[in-house]
Amino acid sequence: MTGGSRLRIALADDSYLMREAISQVLSGLEGIDLTAVCSDGDSLLEAVDRDPPDVVLTDLRMPPGGDGEGIRVAHRLRETHPQLGVVVLTQFAEPHHGAALMAHGAEGRAYLLKDRVHASEELHAAIEIVASGGSTVDPRMLELMLSAQGRRHDSPLNDLTPRERDVLSGMAQGKSNAAIAQSLVVTTRAVEKHVGSIFLKLGLPDESVVSRRVSAVLLYLAEAPQDSLG
Repeated sequence: MTGGSRLRIALADDSYLMREAISQVLSGLEGIDLTAVCSDGDSLLEAVDRDPPDVVLTDLRMPPGGDGEGIRVAHRLRETHPQLGVVVLTQFAEPHHGAALMAHGAEGRAYLLKDRVHASEELHAAIEIVASGGSTVDPRMLELMLSAQGRRHDSPLNDLTPRERDVLSGMAQGKSNAAIAQSLVVTTRAVEKHVGSIFLKLGLPDESVVSRRVSAVLLYLAEAPQDSLG
């Protein structure tokens, strides 16, 4: 983050209408300055090198790489500007792309549906989360991913209790145990027990670092059949 409380944002989307829509939303957010508006991944990377922002908002699909270009940009920026936050926007719930985004670390990364662009509070929250090094996944996207994975007869998700699914949802949104406890109105100790049970049932490593928990959950959910995610 730059000096003071304002955040500098660089935007990339190959759709002129989407660029305009996102620009208008950002202009209405307090403490946000839009520093660059680009139409492809290469021009975005050049803009970031020329005048580094605090956060990048990028489309998942755009030239020159097409499908997954936003992931390529995020990985490149992890190497060249490791402190920079990245929010990847997508039209559809695609867990394999979400898992790819977090594959080299979930710190400073967010994966949101484009519908969230119109929900300025949620977009603003995601920007602030990645700017501070946190990570988050669109809650509605997570619901679709959980539903798709749960339709597999052999999915361990079917063994989770309703409360464990609530806790899993909070984990994938990058929440700490304390934050999950607050939202569910239970004790932190109760959440810790649920987390341990979730990791055991899903066969995931027991990891207390929030961003790594997001990665683990996304990597697991990415095993869901792609055609069932729309």
